[in-house]
Amino acid sequence: MAAENIDDVIDGLAAIVRDADRAGDRAGYFAALYRQVTVEVRNAIRGGRFDDGARMDRFDTLFGNRYFDAYDAWRRDQGGPRCWRETFGLLRAGDTIIVQHLVLGVNAHINLDLAIAAARTSPGEAIHALRRDFMLINDILARVVLAVQDAVGDVSPFLRLLDQVGGRTDERILDFNIRQSRQEAWYNAVLLAGQDDAEREETIERLDVRATVLARLIARPGGLVRPAVELIRRSESDDVQAVITHLDHAMEQRSAR
Repeated sequence: MAAENIDDVIDGLAAIVRDADRAGDRAGYFAALYRQVTVEVRNAIRGGRFDDGARMDRFDTLFGNRYFDAYDAWRRDQGGPRCWRETFGLLRAGDTIIVQHLVLGVNAHINLDLAIAAARTSPGEAIHALRRDFMLINDILARVVLAVQDAVGDVSPFLRLLDQVGGRTDERILDFNIRQSRQEAWYNAVLLAGQDDAEREETIERLDVRATVLARLIARPGGLVRPAVELIRRSESDDVQAVITHLDHAMEQRSAR
């Protein structure tokens, strides 16, 4: 699928969520999170929160198409970025917990795709004018992630208990800081925006390798984290369809709490 605007991105993500729901496919976990983030970005565009709403529509469309291309390539067994192959390849792993699937998708999309989409939206010196709008998405993303984390807690009781005792234990367990990753993505976007084709290809390869290494660490944490993940897995729902539906309504549920 190829989106032409942010509405197409939302429709495409909703289609993936529906298909995953019908099939009991864990691909719907990240797609549900991503759909809600994109809806909030569209609301911010329509609400005039960005300096350049039309530019953010183009940016979000390029960003979304990175995900769609990787998803379609994986479905057709036609390659795609290594970090996405690593992420999608774990969808059928029975020992991977819900929050791991979410963070695996976030890792690939932020640590690889985000910088590429930003540099393509605003190449050369134009990249600097994008910074404020780029960073504004941090606030939107944080709000949706908190809602989704609450929704995960509803279907993963031991994870909720760890959150209550330790405060957002899921993020610490997986050692993944979204805001820091987005800051690094911005630096890489500025780098890519000023590079020629050969340099850009080399940088993208490096970003893919790094995101792939992180994906493996997220999927197979070591030390004391491993038994904690196992306890979480045993407590959480294995009804994939129910989990997808719950995650896909996280923002509505948070508003009703």
